[in-house]
Amino acid sequence: MDQDNNSEDESVGPSEDPSEEELPCLPPGLSDGEAMELLWQLRAQRRQLSPELPETVTRLTAPDGSLLYLVGTAHFSDSSKKDVATTIRAVQPDVVVVELCQYRVSMLKMDENTLLREAKDINLDKVQQAIKQNGLMSGLMQILLLKVSAHITEQLGMAPGGEFREAFKEAGKVPFCKFHLGDRPIPVTFKRAIAALSLWQKARLAWGLCFLSDPISKEDVEKCKQKDLLEQTMSEMIGEFPALHQTIVAERDIYLTHTLRQATRCVEAPPNAQKVPAVVVGVVGMGHVPGIEKNWEKQLNINEIMSVAPPSRFGWVLRTVIKGIMMGMLGYACYRAGGSLGRALYRHSTLFLMVLWPSCSYIQQRSEIEQV
Repeated sequence: MDQDNNSEDESVGPSEDPSEEELPCLPPGLSDGEAMELLWQLRAQRRQLSPELPETVTRLTAPDGSLLYLVGTAHFSDSSKKDVATTIRAVQPDVVVVELCQYRVSMLKMDENTLLREAKDINLDKVQQAIKQNGLMSGLMQILLLKVSAHITEQLGMAPGGEFREAFKEAGKVPFCKFHLGDRPIPVTFKRAIAALSLWQKARLAWGLCFLSDPISKEDVEKCKQKDLLEQTMSEMIGEFPALHQTIVAERDIYLTHTLRQATRCVEAPPNAQKVPAVVVGVVGMGHVPGIEKNWEKQLNINEIMSVAPPSRFGWVLRTVIKGIMMGMLGYACYRAGGSLGRALYRHSTLFLMVLWPSCSYIQQRSEIEQV
């Protein structure tokens, strides 16, 4: 399943830094072929063959010689935005792939004010829309995660996904660079995650998300990019919620690897359309980097992670009754904040949003991104 060709009508805005390189004005009178060749040569001149890149960047090589520069980020981090910009400017990629799907394109325009407004305006219509799109439990969990995302945004004074907006902006300055969406559709992830949890695990997770109130600092965000801390927290999450780790982390590692490998295919160089190895920049949460490295050379089948098994008739009846009882409880909890949260649940939910989970503010209409 290819999520590459989702597009949005708006073009990339101008850079705020006049020192940054923009696309040049071409001399008048050039034919299309001449203009393409000139831009291709310009990009080749800008591209650094041995760039000095941030420590958060991992370089992977495809069988045909194409290169992937994988930028591991924290989704509420200013330094991650700088890492993305530095990498794209240095390597002048053919393709930029980000950890977003078509349901979260609004992330590219979202700021903290919009996110907070969306989170505070959780009315009945919005809850019903979320449930209609994703089912009862998935829809309510979406609302809860939106509130957690808003809590972190309010604490840090910034919206999540700044690195994706930076990637979108920088890709627009690189001749011939395409912008691809690389993540599995979020409704599939939600439904598979909810289906994999027991009722007790769903209740524990929902309780932790409902009553998140712990203070969060920018220093806490940057610590999430430290490999040893990340591995420790991942291990704890696997112990507490193994099914959740499988669906939200491991399965998306596979899907992201699939789309990144699709992007690292040879490109045609003007004027004779000769095939040459591609240069790709991937922008993903730091928690996905080890899994992508692990899966990079494996044979992958994404069909098995794209469906949700239907429940048995008896199980469906039982779950419907129990969900009806839980609906009122969780629906009411969506409007509440405060209280205390166990440290393990706190670390897990915070990690999802800071390192793994781009944003849960996708209740808006589906839109598309135009290839840059």
